[in-house]
Amino acid sequence: MRERHYPSDTTDAEWAVLEPLLPPPACTRPTGGRPEKHPRRNVVDAIRYVNDNGVKWRSVPVDFGIPWRTVFGFFQRWRASGDLARIHAELHEQVRVHDGLNPRTVAVILDSQSVKGAETEGSGTRGFDGHKMINGRKRHLTVDMRGMPLTVMVTDASPHDSVPARDLLFRLHLTHPEVTVVWADSAYGGPLADWARSFLGLTLKTVPRRKDQDGFAVLAKRWRVERAISWVMRARRNVRDYERLISHSEAHIAWTTITLMTRRLTQPPRPPRTTPHPVEQPQAAARPAPIRLRAKLPQTIRLATAAAR
Repeated sequence: MRERHYPSDTTDAEWAVLEPLLPPPACTRPTGGRPEKHPRRNVVDAIRYVNDNGVKWRSVPVDFGIPWRTVFGFFQRWRASGDLARIHAELHEQVRVHDGLNPRTVAVILDSQSVKGAETEGSGTRGFDGHKMINGRKRHLTVDMRGMPLTVMVTDASPHDSVPARDLLFRLHLTHPEVTVVWADSAYGGPLADWARSFLGLTLKTVPRRKDQDGFAVLAKRWRVERAISWVMRARRNVRDYERLISHSEAHIAWTTITLMTRRLTQPPRPPRTTPHPVEQPQAAARPAPIRLRAKLPQTIRLATAAAR
């Protein structure tokens, strides 16, 4: 057994959670295949090392005992077969049950993030976000009310947020038909809200900026998805988009959230919040009582006739 001394390595408790969710080896399937030469735990640790430290695939340390092509092959096959999405969905339900919640959520929060693209990105999969002045790609995330990412979609940074949001909401409706309410910022309002209500049966509610807001400010509901984006950015592979394929960018984000959820499952459950978040407290008590003013009736103004002019 390899000595595990990297921060990204799986603990025994994490491996006990993750191992049953991995797909069975090819040699155990009816179609047959060669037995796997390397332990799967070392493969998972190598993938998490690349994701957490942001190194190249060719820079996988030799102490894992696995060629980098083998590690990348597992990363690519598990993504293409849909096993990575299945593992993410099952872990998401386990985390909610672990915290004493319903395994499926009915309300999510939607937001996007533009990240710079490296020179390895092709010209056909990157764009320019004129609002944030970023040349690269854009990530679209939906999270539950605890901030756990539910779905992730990566596109080029050129289109407006409401354009790729239709594809994201459609994917969300197919994979999670129980979701009925979606919170988002004002960029997703207007025609998108009517389309989501008519075709998907989703209620899209917007959280606008404050009238006196100058710069960044924590807003109700939206702070949860902003926190989830900061969790994704902790993995250095996600700080900048280096992938040639958009599907690989989504896979790296999925591995980041899988690592987050496996660590959450090995910790004591978080108790539910007894008091609302300071940002989401009702503001009605702080407002002064309305004052009714009785306006004076306007005086009657008589217009002179045309003969008297």
